[in-house]
Amino acid sequence: TPNPSAEQLAEFAFQSVDTAKTVGGIENPIIGMLSFSTKGSASHEFVDKVVKATEIAKQRWPELAIDGEFQADAAIVPKVGSSKAPGSASAGKANVLIFPDLNAGNISYKLVQRLAKAEAIGPILQGMAKPVNDLSRGCSVEDVVNVVAITAVKAQ
Repeated sequence: TPNPSAEQLAEFAFQSVDTAKTVGGIENPIIGMLSFSTKGSASHEFVDKVVKATEIAKQRWPELAIDGEFQADAAIVPKVGSSKAPGSASAGKANVLIFPDLNAGNISYKLVQRLAKAEAIGPILQGMAKPVNDLSRGCSVEDVVNVVAITAVKAQ
Protein backbone atom coordinates (compact mmCIF):
# COMPACT_ATOMS: atom_id res chain seq x y z
CA THR A 1 0.00 0.00 0.00
CA PRO A 2 1.80 3.16 -1.12
CA ASN A 3 0.02 5.44 1.36
CA PRO A 4 -1.48 3.29 4.13
CA SER A 5 -4.17 4.54 6.49
CA ALA A 6 -3.62 4.74 10.24
CA GLU A 7 -5.59 1.50 10.57
CA GLN A 8 -3.33 -0.23 8.04
CA LEU A 9 -0.16 1.04 9.73
CA ALA A 10 -1.40 -0.34 13.06
CA GLU A 11 -2.07 -3.70 11.40
CA PHE A 12 1.40 -3.66 9.78
CA ALA A 13 2.93 -3.11 13.22
CA PHE A 14 1.04 -6.07 14.67
CA GLN A 15 1.96 -8.34 11.74
CA SER A 16 5.59 -7.23 11.90
CA VAL A 17 5.94 -8.64 15.41
CA ASP A 18 5.37 -12.16 14.08
CA THR A 19 7.74 -11.55 11.17
CA ALA A 20 10.41 -10.17 13.51
CA LYS A 21 10.16 -13.27 15.68
CA THR A 22 9.87 -15.97 13.00
CA VAL A 23 12.09 -14.51 10.30
CA GLY A 24 14.33 -12.05 12.13
CA GLY A 25 14.94 -14.07 15.28
CA ILE A 26 14.04 -11.06 17.44
CA GLU A 27 12.77 -12.42 20.76
CA ASN A 28 11.39 -9.15 22.11
CA PRO A 29 10.29 -6.89 19.27
CA ILE A 30 10.10 -3.20 20.15
CA ILE A 31 8.21 -1.28 17.49
CA GLY A 32 9.05 2.29 16.54
CA MET A 33 6.41 4.09 14.48
CA LEU A 34 8.43 6.43 12.26
CA SER A 35 7.66 9.99 11.22
CA PHE A 36 9.47 13.24 10.55
CA SER A 37 8.31 14.30 14.02
CA THR A 38 9.08 12.98 17.49
CA LYS A 39 6.34 13.19 20.09
CA GLY A 40 4.68 16.30 18.74
CA SER A 41 7.75 18.19 17.54
CA ALA A 42 5.84 18.98 14.32
CA SER A 43 2.20 19.35 13.37
CA HIS A 44 1.01 17.86 10.09
CA GLU A 45 -1.58 15.40 8.80
CA PHE A 46 1.23 12.90 8.09
CA VAL A 47 2.26 13.06 11.75
CA ASP A 48 -1.36 12.74 12.87
CA LYS A 49 -1.70 9.52 10.88
CA VAL A 50 1.27 7.92 12.64
CA VAL A 51 0.05 9.10 16.05
CA LYS A 52 -3.38 7.62 15.34
CA ALA A 53 -1.85 4.35 14.12
CA THR A 54 0.19 4.08 17.32
CA GLU A 55 -2.91 4.72 19.43
CA ILE A 56 -4.91 2.09 17.50
CA ALA A 57 -2.15 -0.51 17.93
CA LYS A 58 -1.75 0.20 21.65
CA GLN A 59 -5.48 -0.04 22.20
CA ARG A 60 -6.04 -3.17 20.09
CA TRP A 61 -2.89 -5.04 21.16
CA PRO A 62 -1.84 -3.75 24.60
CA GLU A 63 0.81 -6.47 24.86
CA LEU A 64 2.87 -4.86 22.07
CA ALA A 65 5.97 -2.87 22.93
CA ILE A 66 5.16 0.01 20.58
CA ASP A 67 5.52 3.76 20.62
CA GLY A 68 5.82 6.72 18.32
CA GLU A 69 5.72 8.94 16.51
CA PHE A 70 9.51 8.95 16.31
CA GLN A 71 12.12 10.34 14.00
CA ALA A 72 14.45 7.49 13.03
CA ASP A 73 17.27 8.61 15.33
CA ALA A 74 14.92 8.88 18.30
CA ALA A 75 13.63 5.38 17.57
CA ILE A 76 16.98 3.57 17.43
CA VAL A 77 19.66 5.64 19.21
CA PRO A 78 19.26 5.42 23.02
CA LYS A 79 20.82 8.80 23.84
CA VAL A 80 18.74 10.59 21.18
CA GLY A 81 15.59 8.71 22.20
CA SER A 82 15.92 9.67 25.85
CA SER A 83 16.54 13.29 24.87
CA LYS A 84 13.74 13.67 22.31
CA ALA A 85 11.16 11.40 23.97
CA PRO A 86 12.03 11.23 27.68
CA GLY A 87 8.73 9.65 28.75
CA SER A 88 8.91 6.76 26.30
CA ALA A 89 10.00 3.28 27.34
CA SER A 90 10.64 2.40 23.67
CA ALA A 91 12.53 5.46 22.45
CA GLY A 92 16.04 4.58 21.34
CA LYS A 93 15.35 0.85 21.68
CA ALA A 94 13.25 0.04 18.61
CA ASN A 95 14.29 -3.08 16.71
CA VAL A 96 11.26 -3.10 14.39
CA LEU A 97 10.58 0.07 12.39
CA ILE A 98 7.24 0.88 10.77
CA PHE A 99 7.63 3.44 8.00
CA PRO A 100 4.72 5.81 7.32
CA ASP A 101 4.50 5.04 3.62
CA LEU A 102 6.07 3.17 0.72
CA ASN A 103 8.26 6.13 -0.31
CA ALA A 104 9.98 6.37 3.06
CA GLY A 105 10.33 2.62 3.46
CA ASN A 106 11.72 1.94 -0.01
CA ILE A 107 14.15 4.85 0.02
CA SER A 108 15.48 3.85 3.45
CA TYR A 109 15.77 0.19 2.49
CA LYS A 110 17.78 0.99 -0.65
CA LEU A 111 20.04 3.51 1.12
CA VAL A 112 20.93 1.11 3.92
CA GLN A 113 21.45 -1.76 1.49
CA ARG A 114 23.76 0.18 -0.83
CA LEU A 115 25.57 2.67 1.42
CA ALA A 116 26.06 0.45 4.45
CA LYS A 117 26.76 -2.53 2.21
CA ALA A 118 24.28 -4.40 4.38
CA GLU A 119 22.68 -7.67 3.45
CA ALA A 120 19.11 -6.59 2.90
CA ILE A 121 16.62 -9.42 2.86
CA GLY A 122 13.30 -8.48 1.42
CA PRO A 123 11.30 -6.43 1.16
CA ILE A 124 8.95 -8.56 3.24
CA LEU A 125 5.37 -7.65 2.46
CA GLN A 126 2.79 -7.49 5.24
CA GLY A 127 -0.97 -7.53 5.15
CA MET A 128 -1.54 -9.92 2.28
CA ALA A 129 -4.06 -12.77 2.43
CA LYS A 130 -1.28 -15.26 1.60
CA PRO A 131 2.52 -15.06 1.99
CA VAL A 132 3.94 -13.13 -0.95
CA ASN A 133 7.07 -11.05 -1.35
CA ASP A 134 8.74 -8.90 -3.96
CA LEU A 135 12.16 -8.65 -5.52
CA SER A 136 13.96 -5.65 -6.93
CA ARG A 137 15.09 -5.73 -10.55
CA GLY A 138 18.56 -5.08 -9.14
CA CYS A 139 18.56 -8.17 -6.90
CA SER A 140 21.15 -10.94 -6.85
CA VAL A 141 20.67 -14.71 -6.93
CA GLU A 142 21.32 -14.70 -3.17
CA ASP A 143 18.49 -12.17 -2.73
CA VAL A 144 16.11 -14.48 -4.62
CA VAL A 145 17.08 -17.47 -2.47
CA ASN A 146 16.64 -15.48 0.76
CA VAL A 147 13.21 -14.14 -0.19
CA VAL A 148 12.02 -17.58 -1.32
CA ALA A 149 13.13 -19.03 2.05
CA ILE A 150 11.32 -16.30 3.99
CA THR A 151 8.17 -16.76 1.95
CA ALA A 152 8.28 -20.50 2.65
CA VAL A 153 8.69 -19.92 6.40
CA LYS A 154 5.77 -17.48 6.44
CA ALA A 155 3.61 -19.99 4.53
CA GLN A 156 3.84 -22.54 7.35
